Amino acid sequence: MTDRYSRQTLFQPIGETGQQRISQKHVLILGCGALGSANAENLVRAGVGKLTLIDRDYVEVSNLQRQQLFTTSDANEQLPKVVAAKARLQEINPGTEIEGHVMDATSMSLEPLIKKADLAIDATDNFDIRFILNDVCQKLGVPWIYGSCVGSTGMSYTVLPDEGPCLQCLLDTVPVTGATCDSVGIISPAVQMVVAHQSAEALKLLVEDKEALRAKLVTFDLWRNHYQTIGVGRAKNESCPSCGESAVYPYLTYEAQTKTEVLCGRNTVQIRPNRKVSLEELSGRLERIAPVKSNSFLLSMEYDSCRLVFFHDGRALVHGTNSIEKAKNIYYKLIG
Repeated sequence: MTDRYSRQTLFQPIGETGQQRISQKHVLILGCGALGSANAENLVRAGVGKLTLIDRDYVEVSNLQRQQLFTTSDANEQLPKVVAAKARLQEINPGTEIEGHVMDATSMSLEPLIKKADLAIDATDNFDIRFILNDVCQKLGVPWIYGSCVGSTGMSYTVLPDEGPCLQCLLDTVPVTGATCDSVGIISPAVQMVVAHQSAEALKLLVEDKEALRAKLVTFDLWRNHYQTIGVGRAKNESCPSCGESAVYPYLTYEAQTKTEVLCGRNTVQIRPNRKVSLEELSGRLERIAPVKSNSFLLSMEYDSCRLVFFHDGRALVHGTNSIEKAKNIYYKLIG
């Protein structure tokens, strides 16, 4: 091996054999924000053979506090995150092949890409896409590493198809909040803690040391000095539609996906998620971001030059744009 990886190969669980395996593996990272950019840098520096990056967004100044691959010039130029990340990563290690996709991830676009990967890392910002990722990976038998963080908290779990609970199983057991970075903020150390767990698990999988994998869900709150690992083996549900004995992968069907459409002549995008929302709970979260108006039927707010209206059935209207991409970006920032 070259001197580039000399300190890594001195680490006995990796060694020369493990380094060779890392160099032959292909990792897909879904999302190039805080978690995605940091995981990507860790894996490129570790010498991963190929990295596929997927993200639909561009760099903004507010990203720079925690998204370590990007610079002020990237934000000024509004470069797509995938483009900016790929350029920086190739400077860090020209030996890694990097494939970038500036796109909105869907079941149709993800499946052919994950099919080529040895591992997927979740670095997205919403559960709609996570559920699709979960179903695709279960269907193809590809391991993936869940990660999320907001405020000073975070969690991570390694999902091994056919061997343990999937994301759907976990969420039937472990509650999650709807908080987002835009509603309650985030500190960079929380990002780095989740990344440390994700990248370490990734290296274990890449060198094929499955016995070293952490079988538990890890959660923490750095500000309140809480750290917990939770055994979730019993959460695996044999009747789970995503990973059970008769799995049907529900989030890959059209009916289960979030649907969007531009409303003719109204400069408005309608978003129809696959679930209902509690307007009372949503109002409490959104009031931290901007003033909210509500009545018995809907609530509305102004955000990022657009006016958003939310209904009991889950629908949202994003007034002030005909861009589905912009509307979805705003929606997920607020809803999570």
